[in-house]
Amino acid sequence: MRPIKLAFAALAAAFSSFVPAQAANITVFAAASLTEVLEGVGKSYEAKTHTHVVFSFAASSTLAKQIERSSGADIFMSADTDWMDYLDSKGLIERHTRKNLLGNSLVLVAPADSNVTINVADHFPLVAALRGGRLSMADPDSVPAGKYGRTALIALGVWSSVQNHIVSAENVRVALAYVARKEAPLGIVYKTDAIAEPKVSIAGMFPENSHQRIVYPAALINDAKPEAKNFFGYLSGAKAKAIFEKAGFTVLK
Repeated sequence: MRPIKLAFAALAAAFSSFVPAQAANITVFAAASLTEVLEGVGKSYEAKTHTHVVFSFAASSTLAKQIERSSGADIFMSADTDWMDYLDSKGLIERHTRKNLLGNSLVLVAPADSNVTINVADHFPLVAALRGGRLSMADPDSVPAGKYGRTALIALGVWSSVQNHIVSAENVRVALAYVARKEAPLGIVYKTDAIAEPKVSIAGMFPENSHQRIVYPAALINDAKPEAKNFFGYLSGAKAKAIFEKAGFTVLK
């Protein structure tokens, strides 16, 4: 019986070599403000291709530094061009794949039940509107949403009066959560963040000329898996465009 068992084992081993290996996961590092919308795009892609997409969401600055330190990411989607430029300067992205994919707007949010409306304009009374509380915003020194916010407040002439009344968050979604939990009376986030969180309402819109254009660039990382190229292309397709636009993003040509 022993020769028969050995022959069967050899046959099983030979057969297993013809079984196709399961495709490796695609890993996308993306700005925190893209959380829900990219998860929706990922589910759509997986339903079509049966290829799983794994997302890591955080501040663009945090993700760029992580990509610099270690491998693992296939695609990077930043909330500004600065951190994509940073990885480009390090030779870590496939430069020819880089594209400006999405646009967004900057808003002032308040807890949904506060019914606050503020005209965001030159020298608007932001400190008075805080009523002794703090303004929630992403870290203005490194996180894109915070950088856009500080630039806007400087342009509108109110930064110097409010800079000592700020609670700084590690990313825009944490800044949003402070307002949603009523730990801060007002916060600066993207329009799409406000749409995604029912516990906040838009109290005011920042003028587009008060800050740099909000752009989300995307690119393949140098050692991206071959499967990642297909998903990268899917991000610019009709199905993804519909999901992005429903979430409030502007799809850039």
